[in-house]
Amino acid sequence: MKTQTNSKFIKVRCPKCKNEQTIFGNASTTVSCLVCSRELVYPTGGKSKISARVLEIF
Repeated sequence: MKTQTNSKFIKVRCPKCKNEQTIFGNASTTVSCLVCSRELVYPTGGKSKISARVLEIF
């Protein structure tokens, strides 16, 4: 039996410094931009709330 997950990796762009980075769609902690430290992702218990522009979903 194959199990499929609903979690995905997402490529986002920081609205402040335009840095692109890959994040996990179901992050359990806040994720900050690696360049300017702006918070990009907030955990909500399931899918994360993303406060950056989504570029691509893997």
